[in-house]
Amino acid sequence: MEHNSTFPIKQAELRSLREEATSYLKGVQWEQGFKAKSRDKNQKDESILLYLSKASGKGGAAVTSVSKTILALKKRLLPDSVAIPLHLNEALYALQEALTIGIWLKDSYSDASGLSSLRERKSALDPTQIREYDSKTHTATAFMLHGIAYRVLFELKPKASDDLSVLKNKFAGIPELSFMSPTKGIACMLFYYDKYLAHPEIVTSDRDVIDFTVVYFEAIIAEIQLRRNALEYTDNVTDRTFKLEDSEFAVSGWENTFEGTAKSVEFNKIKFEQIVGNRDAKHFARRLTERMLSYDFTAQKNPFQELGGFMPVFMGYGIPGTGKSMLIAAIATRLKEHCDQLDIPFLFHPMPDTLISTFQGGSAEKMVQWMKPLQDPTKLIFAPIDDAENNLQERTAQGVSAGVKEVIGVFLRYTEGAYAVNYGNSSVGLFTNLPEMLDKAVISRVQGRFKIDGARSIPDFVDQDYLWWNKIDKTMPGFVNMQNPQDYDFLSEQGLAKNLGEILKQSEKPTEERVLEIYEQTAAKHKDTEHLFYGALYKNIQKTFPFYSSRDIRNIQSAVSLRLTDFDLPEDWFENPELYFKKDYDTKYGMLQELMKGNMKGLNFSDIRRQEVVRYLDNVATIADTDFKRKVDQRVADMEVQLEARKRFDE
Repeated sequence: MEHNSTFPIKQAELRSLREEATSYLKGVQWEQGFKAKSRDKNQKDESILLYLSKASGKGGAAVTSVSKTILALKKRLLPDSVAIPLHLNEALYALQEALTIGIWLKDSYSDASGLSSLRERKSALDPTQIREYDSKTHTATAFMLHGIAYRVLFELKPKASDDLSVLKNKFAGIPELSFMSPTKGIACMLFYYDKYLAHPEIVTSDRDVIDFTVVYFEAIIAEIQLRRNALEYTDNVTDRTFKLEDSEFAVSGWENTFEGTAKSVEFNKIKFEQIVGNRDAKHFARRLTERMLSYDFTAQKNPFQELGGFMPVFMGYGIPGTGKSMLIAAIATRLKEHCDQLDIPFLFHPMPDTLISTFQGGSAEKMVQWMKPLQDPTKLIFAPIDDAENNLQERTAQGVSAGVKEVIGVFLRYTEGAYAVNYGNSSVGLFTNLPEMLDKAVISRVQGRFKIDGARSIPDFVDQDYLWWNKIDKTMPGFVNMQNPQDYDFLSEQGLAKNLGEILKQSEKPTEERVLEIYEQTAAKHKDTEHLFYGALYKNIQKTFPFYSSRDIRNIQSAVSLRLTDFDLPEDWFENPELYFKKDYDTKYGMLQELMKGNMKGLNFSDIRRQEVVRYLDNVATIADTDFKRKVDQRVADMEVQLEARKRFDE
C-alpha cells in the first residue's frame, strides 16, 4: 500500500498522444467473445442485453465509432441546433483526455517493467520470456483501463446527479473486458460504451450522458478490481503515484477514491438541547462546528488553523449509554443546517462497520478508501468513528487481528505523516466507551478530548425524564398528573456553556492519585520557576507512564491554544453570512484575531496552562489505570459470586 515516489504526468508529453486517443474515438474494431454473444436472455433488461449481444451482427469484427454515435445523439437531443449539448460535450472531452492519460500510463508501465524491451526483442523470446511478455501486457492493459476510467470519474463524478439508481437499474453490466492487449482493451471498452450510448432507453436527455458515463466507468473499475489479483508484475503499478501537472488529479496504484465518497450518509436530526448533561461535550461540539464553518474555500485553508484552534482529530469518551451516538447526530445536524444556510457542500462520512476484512491487505485498502475523501478541499467533512475501540484497538493486545493493524497503519499515515493533508475543512471524531483499549499511537494523534458523561446533576435527571413524559403529555394533555418543580424551568440547565472556564472550575490540581503525587512532589521542588516546573513535571510523568511523549506535549499546547480561541462567533454573523462567512480569508483571519485579543483579556495564561496540563495528565492516568481497574473489578465480582454461592450451599 505504500506509494514510495511520485512521478509527474507532463502536459507536453500528453499532447503527442492526443492524436492516438482521438483515433480510438473515430473508430475501433471489436469481435465479441462467445460468452458475451450468448448471454442469458432471461436477465433483467432483456432488450438491452439482446441489443448488446446482437451488436456485432453475423460473425466477424464490428466497427464502432463513438464520434458518430455522439453526432447521432446530438441530433436526437438537440435536433434544431448546430451546437453539441453541454453534457455530451463534457463527456466526450473527458473521455478523450482519459484515453490520453491511459496511454501515457501504459507507456510508463511498459518502460518501468521491462515490457518495452521485451517487445523490441519479441521475435527472439524463449517460452519463459513469452509468458512474461504476455503477463506484463495484461497488467499494462488493465492499468491503462483503470487510469482511463479513473480519469473519467475524476472529471465527471462531481458533475453527475446525486442519485444514479435509475440508470444503474437500466444498466445491464459489461458483457466482457479484454486485457489481451492495449488496443483490444480500449476497443472492447469503447465498443460496449458506444452500444449503450446508442441505445434509445439509456440516454433520454443531455444530463443522462454524464450520469451514464459515470455508471459505465464505475463498472469498468469494479471489473478491474475483481480481476486484479490474477495479474502479475504489478510492483511498478503499486509502488508509485502519478500526478498530472497543474492538476489535483493523481493515480496511486489501483486505489479508487471515488468509491462511495460522493454521498453523505443519512442521520437522525438532533438538537443539542435534546441531549441531557454532557456540558463539556456539547461545548466542544459547538466550537468544532463554528471552526469548521470558518474554512475558506477559495484559499483552501482555515483561519482557526493559524490561530491554533482547529482539531483534525478529536475524541469523546464515556461509559455506555451517555449519549455518544446522539452527540454524533447533533454535530452532524448543526453542521448540515449551517452548511445549507451558507450554501456550502457538506459530507457526513462515518466509518463503516464493515471495514475489517479477512483478506490480507483488504482492510488497509478499505481504510485508504475511507480516509481519502477527507483530503477533498471542496466540502466540509465530519468523519465520526463510533465504537472506535473495535477498529483501532491496542495493537500489542493479545488476539488483535491483522486487519486492525492495517487499519491503524493507514490511520496514522493519513493523520500525521507523508499523506496527512488537512486544509482545515475536515475533522475525524473518535467516540468510545473504552479509551484505554485504543492504540497508544492513535490516542497520541488526538488533539482535543472531552468526556461524554451523560446526566450528572438533579436537573439533568429531571430533564431526562421530562423529555420522555412530555411526549405523552402532548398526545394526552392532563394524563401526566404530576406536579412541576416550583423553582426550575425544564431544560434550562441544558443550554450551552459560555466557555470552557465555566465547565472547568474544579481543575486546579490533578484528581488521579498517581498524577497528584507526582504533581505535588514536583511543585515542592520548583516553587518559583514555573517554566522549569512543567519541564520537570513532564519528565517525572514519563517515568511513571513510559508512553508519554513529545506528541503529548504538543497536544497540551493545542489544548491551551483551543482555550485562547474559546470565544463565540457573534450571532449576527450566522444570520447575515456577508458579515463574516462570505468574506475573503485575510479579512476573516483579521476579524478572528480581534475576537481572540478581546477574549484573552479576560484570561490568565498561567491558570489556563495549569488547568489544561492537569486535565490532560488526569486523562492519561485514567486511560492507563482503567484497564487494570476493570480487570481487578471483574476478579472481585467473580470472588463475591463464589463466596455468596458457597454461603448458600452451606446453608
